Amino acid sequence: MRLLPAGTDRLMVELSGLSETLSLFDQLYEYPPLGLLEAIPAARTVMLRFDPTVTSRPQLAAHLATLDLSKPTARSGREIEIPVIYDGEDLAEVADHLGWSVDELIGRHRAATYTVAFTGFAPGFAYMHGDDPDFDVPRRKSPRLRIPAGSVAIAGTFCGIYPSDSPGGWQLLGRTPLAMWDLARSRPALLAPGDRVRFVAFKDAFTAPVSVPVPASEVAAQETCLTVTRADRPALFQDRGREGRADQGVSASGALDRSALAEANMCVGNPPDAAGLEITYGGFALKAERPLVLAITGAEVPLQIETVDGRHLSAPFHHPFAIDPGESLTLEAPKAGMRSYLALRGGFSVETVLGSASTDALAKLGPADVTAGTRLRAGQLAVTAVDPYRKPVFALPVADTHVTLDIVPGPRTDWFEDEAMRVLQEEDWLVTPQSNRIGIRLSGERPLPRRITGELPSEATAPGALQVPHSGQPVLFLADHPLTGGYPVIAVVATHHLDLAGQLPIGTRLRFRPISPFDPQEI
Repeated sequence: MRLLPAGTDRLMVELSGLSETLSLFDQLYEYPPLGLLEAIPAARTVMLRFDPTVTSRPQLAAHLATLDLSKPTARSGREIEIPVIYDGEDLAEVADHLGWSVDELIGRHRAATYTVAFTGFAPGFAYMHGDDPDFDVPRRKSPRLRIPAGSVAIAGTFCGIYPSDSPGGWQLLGRTPLAMWDLARSRPALLAPGDRVRFVAFKDAFTAPVSVPVPASEVAAQETCLTVTRADRPALFQDRGREGRADQGVSASGALDRSALAEANMCVGNPPDAAGLEITYGGFALKAERPLVLAITGAEVPLQIETVDGRHLSAPFHHPFAIDPGESLTLEAPKAGMRSYLALRGGFSVETVLGSASTDALAKLGPADVTAGTRLRAGQLAVTAVDPYRKPVFALPVADTHVTLDIVPGPRTDWFEDEAMRVLQEEDWLVTPQSNRIGIRLSGERPLPRRITGELPSEATAPGALQVPHSGQPVLFLADHPLTGGYPVIAVVATHHLDLAGQLPIGTRLRFRPISPFDPQEI
């Protein structure tokens, strides 16, 4: 067992193989140590997310040292048959690679029993491990830009089914009409860790998987309080996210600047985790349909109210203010920062998915984008007095300036040459336009050189992870990052700087400052 740092509140446990990984996960699930918030298994690792105010890495290491992983635990789950029509584009190529005929490949795929080991990549995507040891196929050299939902595919020793149309590099064997992810089910993911799957012949007419839409609630019947009249870019509903859903392949998502969202809510007397609007780069306007109290925090934007009689008044930033029926509020481009947060006293009435009103851009979960013409409805949260004395938590970054982020080296620092950490610290990394809520693509003159050039088995990733693809140019993962990834992570941005990372405008120059050494531990 090898323990690798993975940020200020995460620890990566690396093991010798899948059997030990699942044994560790099952024991942690049944008897979690104090302070453990979540365990995310992968091919040969388990990432532990913990509460640093309750426990620490040394305490977790001491607990892990007491576990016996030599005897795999019995995994309980359902037995599921999945019908497949074998017409995948890679069928003949996979058969040739394995030295089999296409008929033999199909027969052995049907004869094998697959067990769901873990989930990731996308909501509802299950990594299934089969009992036929000869199934071992590399990923495609060039990933496809679009793989249809329901595609049955293999890569390495795993089999998986794509829950939605998405890019991917797995080898395609066929299709199934069963929906892997459907929000109309009590548990949207069809497959869960421990489930056993058999693939059977498909005999009926093929129909592509279709998710049943969530039934409309009484939200549509409630009174409109604000109408969006301008949206240069879509705004998104965000709250603190949906943590603890890794067993369904779902990452937390949530506001990129959580402190700013909390400040906006506390300005108007809401609970700090109430859903608000995340508005990127301003260019947004709303018209009030009834008397309201609002607050705007985060990226500092000029705020202007147009009254019914045509007067233009400045609204205070980072303070509560009232707006009357017929009046319009306009947010122009920010002077500093990137994302502003709009809170409404009493909150918004908005649909939740898996317990959160956050919109996850990668997983395509949560409320629809808020665009021009969207009618917003008020909630009925219990509120306290407004607080006009809130102050920003940190100074907001401005484009063309330098920002330094604290990082914790690991978990895969040793996959890089020794000079890579020096380059990471010395280089001025440019925030490029190819950045979004999933991650910030960085560009530097010197790429980060790899020591190990082989393929990394998929493993969990954390918000703030600096994942390094083959180009050597790092990507800084934000809230909507994929739950698992296949490129090594050289370091993770410290939790106390994640909100700042979410406010970095395009053109910002980044420096990284390690706050601890890379200190892997073996048990």
